[in-house]
Amino acid sequence: MKKLLTLLVAAIMAVACCLGLTACGKKGISKDELKVGLICLHDETSTYDKNFIDAFKAACANKGIKEDNIYIRTNIAEGAACYDNAADLVDLGCQLIFADSFGHEPYMIQAAKEFKDVQFCHATGVKAHTEKLDNYHNAFASIYEGRYLAGYAAGLKLNTMTDKAVDNNFKVGYVGAFPYAEVKSGYTSWFLGLRAALADGYTATMDVTFTNSWYDFEAEGTAANTLISCGCVLISQHADSMGAPNACEAAGVPNVSYNGSTASACPNTFIVSSRINWVPYYEYCIDQMVGGDAIATDYTGTLGSTIYTGSVCLTELGDAAAEGTAAKLEEVATALKNGSIKVFDCAKFTKDGAAVDTYLADVDDDGTYQGETQVIKTENGIKFFSESEYRSAPYFDIDIDGITIF
Repeated sequence: MKKLLTLLVAAIMAVACCLGLTACGKKGISKDELKVGLICLHDETSTYDKNFIDAFKAACANKGIKEDNIYIRTNIAEGAACYDNAADLVDLGCQLIFADSFGHEPYMIQAAKEFKDVQFCHATGVKAHTEKLDNYHNAFASIYEGRYLAGYAAGLKLNTMTDKAVDNNFKVGYVGAFPYAEVKSGYTSWFLGLRAALADGYTATMDVTFTNSWYDFEAEGTAANTLISCGCVLISQHADSMGAPNACEAAGVPNVSYNGSTASACPNTFIVSSRINWVPYYEYCIDQMVGGDAIATDYTGTLGSTIYTGSVCLTELGDAAAEGTAAKLEEVATALKNGSIKVFDCAKFTKDGAAVDTYLADVDDDGTYQGETQVIKTENGIKFFSESEYRSAPYFDIDIDGITIF
């Protein structure tokens, strides 16, 4: 009996070790054997997907992953095709699979539930912390800080355009893809950064229009032209084509783009672009796989040592940026990192004329669209909306005063 019990315990411990449930030793994957896959909504003609693809290639090269073990699938719709491609990548031997678009999430979860020995990592998703699968993970970054900085650069530009202000108010525009929290968080942080940079005595209001598509060159260009015709003197966007930047260049309207520089195509109007640098996350996941360590359920990348490093970064400034912008942005970035500036400082915005002192955000995203998590906090004497703390993807969805949905 004692011998049987010993054998039983040994068997349980062996299974536990394989599952990573004990400290009896980690079993990683050799980087020579690791196969990785990336599923993209579009291809490199989309600034959004190009940002992921470039980072994926760079991270794999940095970590010594063999080219033959790297698989990239492009133009994969947010539907069953995502699951089909994930399953195909599993058949090809991939142990680590990424997807880059919000609508891929249910199909990545489906694949994770079926292929339990494969790790699935999904950017911009929201359900990893509630699904509680050991092999399904979400990732994002505090891009609201990057957008705040890009907005600050826009505000500094407006300070040189006082002839465009009407009664000391600048009207700016924003081309958004969808009225999702991710987009609202982005344009609100950009607008707050812009207002923070304005010279004393000046204010700003913003018109936002949605294309209801992540990538639609014609619709994005039309949206930008509509905003310009309505008096917007500076345009930014959360949309993935060159439609809006090209429209701004043609009209001579300054532009803040997203996910990459448009300086070569729009030399006269490009100010700056914020983007998520996915290289650190891809490298982290590869390291975890090689080391036999767990990948974080929710990963939130942050600003680096300068505004050009880290998971949240800015491009080099364009010729349209105001003089002195670079030094000022480094100063503001330092304040963001040490907490002396909070992007969603409740003293800096109102909703329907009232301060926001409490707010239940829809962090768990269970389909009811009801908030359940208190996200207003106080640190360093600042009351603020705490974005990306309770999950990596944004959940700021407050329609603040000064922004009009056009």
